[in-house]
Parts: sequence; structure tokens; C-alpha cells
Amino acid sequence: MDFTPEEIRYLLDLAHRVKQEQATAERPQRFRGRTLAMLFEKRSTRTRAAFETAFGEEGGHPVFLSSADIQLGAKETIEDTARVLGRMFDIIEFRGFCHKTVEKLARHAGVPVMNGLTDQWHPTQALADLLTIEEHTGALEGVVSVYCGDGRNNVSNSLLVGAAAMGLHHHVICPRALAPDPDLLAAVAARQDFPGTVTVHTDLESLPPEARVIYTDVWVSMGEEGQEAERKALLSPFQVTDQVMAQAPEAIFLHCLPAVRGNEMTATVIDGPASRVWDQAENRKHTIKAVMLASLGLA
Repeated sequence: MDFTPEEIRYLLDLAHRVKQEQATAERPQRFRGRTLAMLFEKRSTRTRAAFETAFGEEGGHPVFLSSADIQLGAKETIEDTARVLGRMFDIIEFRGFCHKTVEKLARHAGVPVMNGLTDQWHPTQALADLLTIEEHTGALEGVVSVYCGDGRNNVSNSLLVGAAAMGLHHHVICPRALAPDPDLLAAVAARQDFPGTVTVHTDLESLPPEARVIYTDVWVSMGEEGQEAERKALLSPFQVTDQVMAQAPEAIFLHCLPAVRGNEMTATVIDGPASRVWDQAENRKHTIKAVMLASLGLA
């Protein structure tokens, strides 16, 4: 929401470029002599691997700091941690629970701060999603995309904003109880510079046959394990199966991972010919590198 479509376009174009550099084994060493602080309250596979490899392969020094390693919000205030790390590092990444934490870090660090995931947003994932869609379709504007499942989680939030910003016609298909926040939908609709649309449905029969993308996510996010039975009951009618994929014959399947086969999708879908999940996972690295290059003025 903080970016214009032109700024997002710039980041995607830069991500295409750095991905091509990797394909040709180029390592320009643009991060040489620079340091990255990686603050992790939540476990991670793709986010941690993407930040570390993107920064390290170009000569930078990434430092992983979990909640067991530092005093973030415990014996030391978030503001004080931000001031200290901002004097020692060139850029900071945060992956955790409360979105206000990353906002406080950004206000007080004095260096660029990237959101690697909070309970409210997952913007680097949305950039990777858009890059993957563009690679497959050749464009973004006018593409019809569908997200099935928990429509109010961080992945859905960032994806619907990114889709609207880049001109997609995005559909969220979800239980009424897990629909996107009405305030978020209103804020997206109010953005006159966003050419895309967002439509919310409550049953899979509404899936548009012209969809080029069908996306889902886990039914139980980190920190919500106590609600597993309730979530399964709510979300089981929204499982992506071969029959669902057949409703949109030209659609690819996307998932931000980790995936639970037999819950949000069947194994035949995620492991089938329409799946672009592994391209999508790789693209986390290229989009994250693009954002760090742009944030540090190194692009």
C-alpha cells in the first residue's frame, strides 16, 4: 500500500534483471562490504534462505538473529534495538508477529528496514507471486487471478494489494468468516492509481473459467495452531483439487509454502503439471535481492 504501481513495476523489472544475471552466473558483488541484520521471531525456510543467499552471493555479510539471540522487545525496547542495529548494519530485515514491530524498527533504525513477514502483511511474497505470474502469462494487466482459502491472512492481504496495483482482476474465494478486512478492500478501491479489481466470493462455483492463476495457502498459520480443527471445518469446502483446476483450464497453481498436502490442496495439484510453486519459491530470492538493491541505491 505504500508503493505506486510504477514503483512496483520498477522492482519487478529489477527482479527480472537479477534473475537473468544468476542464470548467466553473474555475481556483480554489489553488496560487498555491506551488512544485513536478519531478525526472526518466526521460523522460516524460503525467507531466510532468500535473504541470506541474495545478500551473501554478492559479497555482503548477512547476520541471523533469532528471538533467542537478542533482546528485541524483552529486556530492551524495540526502539533501542533499532537504534543500535541501525548504527551497525546497512539494512535490516524483520520476520515476526506484530506489524507494529517492523514499523517501529523502520522509524528508529535510520537504515532501510524490510518486512519479511508479519501477521498483517507478506509483501516480499507478493512480489515473488507477481513475478511468477508475469513469467507465465507474459503480462500482469488484465490477468484474472484467484486466491482460495483464508482470505484475511497476510499472504492474501499483500497479494490482493499487489494484484490491484498491477492491473489484475483478482478474486478471493473464502468463507464469509475469513473474508478480507472491509477496511482493506475499501482502501484498495479508493486508490485511483490502482487499475486492477478485487472481488470476494464465498463458494468455489464462482471461480472464473478465464482465470490464469489459482493460489492457496495453509489453513493454519503460525501462531494459530490451537484453531486447527475449527479452520479445517471452515476451509475444507475450499480445497484446491484437480476438479477445481479443471474449472479454469489455462490456470497455473501457486502456493507460498510450506504446503500441507490433503488440506488446502491435493498432492496431485501441487505436484501436477499446472504447478509453478517451485518457480515461485525461487523468485522469493530474486525479488528480495531487487528490493535490497533498490533500498540501498545499488541498482
